[in-house]
Amino acid sequence: MPELPFIPETITVHLGTPDSNAANVTVPFSEYIKNVASSEIYPTWPISALRANILSQISFALNRVYTEWYPSRGYNFDITNATQFDQSYVQNRDIFENISQLVDEIFNDYVRREGSVEPYFTQYCNGTTSTCDGLSQWGTVTLAEQGLNSVEILQNYFGNDIQIVNDAPVANNQPSYPGTPLRLGDTGNDVLRKQIQLNRISRNYPAIPKIATVDGVFGPSTEAATRAFQRIFNLVEDGIIGKETWYRITFLYNSVKRLAELDSEGISLEDVRKQFVDLLQEGDSGDDVRVIQYFLAVVGNFYDTVPPIPVTGTFDAATANAVRAFQRTVGLPEDGIVGEQTWEELHRAYRGIIDTLELPENRVAPYPGDPLVPGSSGEYVVFLQQYLALISGAYPSIPTVEVTGQFDEQTRTAVEAFQREFGLSPNGVVGPITWNRIASLYEDLAVGMEKQTGQNPGYVLQEESV
Repeated sequence: MPELPFIPETITVHLGTPDSNAANVTVPFSEYIKNVASSEIYPTWPISALRANILSQISFALNRVYTEWYPSRGYNFDITNATQFDQSYVQNRDIFENISQLVDEIFNDYVRREGSVEPYFTQYCNGTTSTCDGLSQWGTVTLAEQGLNSVEILQNYFGNDIQIVNDAPVANNQPSYPGTPLRLGDTGNDVLRKQIQLNRISRNYPAIPKIATVDGVFGPSTEAATRAFQRIFNLVEDGIIGKETWYRITFLYNSVKRLAELDSEGISLEDVRKQFVDLLQEGDSGDDVRVIQYFLAVVGNFYDTVPPIPVTGTFDAATANAVRAFQRTVGLPEDGIVGEQTWEELHRAYRGIIDTLELPENRVAPYPGDPLVPGSSGEYVVFLQQYLALISGAYPSIPTVEVTGQFDEQTRTAVEAFQREFGLSPNGVVGPITWNRIASLYEDLAVGMEKQTGQNPGYVLQEESV
């Protein structure tokens, strides 16, 4: 992963699903975007709709490149042309002239979240035959006809806290692996990058010792952390970061980061709940499908046998495939249908992951696994109220709350105020997105306060079970 996002000179496209025996083609990045845009949208659409769609397509592809989504999983390409996984690319197709001109103008612009470095994973669908929580391609036309510009259209779908990066530099897209293994005594930015990533992973896997001094010097503590990582993930335990260990670290770093920041992949699910509602199978859609996909997405980041999937609300073939893979993993009949037994096993697997994500002292608690709602009580409501109490001191629009452990009307009002302040749906329910936004802001404020005063403002210790 590069230190800062750039526009790659070329991108390698796999002409099929990830595991298919299909060819790879390497094409200039701008030509790739022209092909995708000509395949996905109509050249007669209003200019602001075209811009919004093309910016989404650019950001989608850049996110795949920046996170090394496929190389970190052992593939030798950057992206596929399978629309159930990525976006359409039709080799040797004709390119629309006005789209070509527009891409030449904006191919080195992209979308990111405020305060974030990486290009935003701008999920989208056509909005007619398929729907999702991201951008609706046909919906952009309606918004454009109402007079919205391209940025306003994107904000309509992805929130007001996005921003457009203009004129990003173009660079040669080289794999992040430096070509030679890193070992004791090595120095440089590559060592520094892996030290940062190993320390972030160690927050979720405490058996990996912290690297006390992150300085780009591969010393004994870096070697010890590497050995522990290799031991946990069944790699050769030699303390050397070769290609396999390098990309496995990259994969786990992206995985734990997504678990802590679920919306970095476009997931916007607010009502994850334990109660099983009905039989779900291919062709179904709605919130219950989103719940299933959310759990599969998290489980898939930690179970190699289960492919991670996007949360779209549509029970498509990819979802059915992930369900069958999960059923096979836990020894259930592989029918691709989510009945009560599959649901309970899926929820149990998710909670098992959460229960192992013990963080070191002075870190916020992970999302508990089920939403907090009015009437909830217990230690996680205490955590929530502690976080909100500190946040309210910095944001006058958020009323303070008393720490009681009971999710009362005062707590609901504070949650809704927080959601309004940060562009979330003000429903008073603390699902994964709201929890992670609150926890992340709390941690930022607490760290700043500790640096200023030298006093710990009340971090939650992580010795209790979830």
